[in-house]
Amino acid sequence: MRFVDEFRDAAVARTVAAEIAELCEPGRRYQLMEVCGGHTHAIYRHGLEDLLPDAVTLVHGPGCPVCVIPMGRMDDAIHLAEQPGVILAAFGDMMRVPGSRGSLLDARSRGAEVRMVYSPLDALGIARDNPDRSVVFLGIGFETTAPSTATTVLRAEAEGISNFSVLCSHVLVVPAITAILDSPEVNLDGFIGPGHVSAVIGCAPYEPIAAERRKPLVVSGFEPLDVLQSIRMLVAQLREGRCEVENQYRRVVPWEGNPRALQVIDQVMEVREEFEWRGLGRIPHSALRLRARYAPFDAERAFDLPGRQVEDPKACQCGEVLRGAIKPWECKVFGTACTPETPIGTCMVSSEGACAAYYNFGRFSRRRLAATPV
Repeated sequence: MRFVDEFRDAAVARTVAAEIAELCEPGRRYQLMEVCGGHTHAIYRHGLEDLLPDAVTLVHGPGCPVCVIPMGRMDDAIHLAEQPGVILAAFGDMMRVPGSRGSLLDARSRGAEVRMVYSPLDALGIARDNPDRSVVFLGIGFETTAPSTATTVLRAEAEGISNFSVLCSHVLVVPAITAILDSPEVNLDGFIGPGHVSAVIGCAPYEPIAAERRKPLVVSGFEPLDVLQSIRMLVAQLREGRCEVENQYRRVVPWEGNPRALQVIDQVMEVREEFEWRGLGRIPHSALRLRARYAPFDAERAFDLPGRQVEDPKACQCGEVLRGAIKPWECKVFGTACTPETPIGTCMVSSEGACAAYYNFGRFSRRRLAATPV
């Protein structure tokens, strides 16, 4: 298939891996974080970690939008779903994310009206068809999905649909990377930057990470050769003493991003003072909320929410995984009490979660088996 098979050529992958090995300086180790969960799945689905020299270690970051939603925010969503006359609409991968009183599926089993949708426009359609009910869309995701939520708010306003609102939980990628760099647990040399987010925001927002934090970042595509080439570009920068933002994913990501998408986000949303992330705590200026101009469509203004901060279960180490402090298989309950069928933490729930990636594809990687005591 054109534009897919050529990015999965095994012979070329081995060649690029050999070039990475040649670029590695003797005695030096390279800790590179792939920010996006899509990259984590590509790495383990295609066995890329086993192609890399031992000097290169890949660290999994907080780029799974479902994984970073804290339990307290899920409690808010469940609280809304259980209000009389309310229909809560959410993406399918949010249905099993645990709060302190179970998940949205558990709330539905208790009688709450919870519906799975594929887009915020689907939720708006539910509001249009149920004018006597309040329909709340649980808006999640990085800058990738924020434009569709913002556009739906504008559509609701234009059509005069007053029974539609959004529980806005959209988060921002650059503050999360900055918070990771501030963590004493992780010592990173560079970043594989997220491709989908960058298609919206472009590459320029990452420049302070390179210029001020002295960490190179390469925006990467999601095919095996994309990821390997991005790692090669990072190792080459480190060998040459450069710290720059580079764009490997030029066939999709323009340097300036998507001006129309950025404009609609800015029109409808504003940056919050702070927002709680699972595993990272409260990060300043790291999420979006609806502007006061669109207050009629803001569920946080329309409803009285608990807004509690809830600690993760003690057995779950999703926080450490999201910070890159441990590998998923180092969690005490990985693959035993916590599986995709019986998830304890969000990293095992989401299709982009690092724990799910390891469980489905990476459990038998040579690197992991070599590190596991007999």
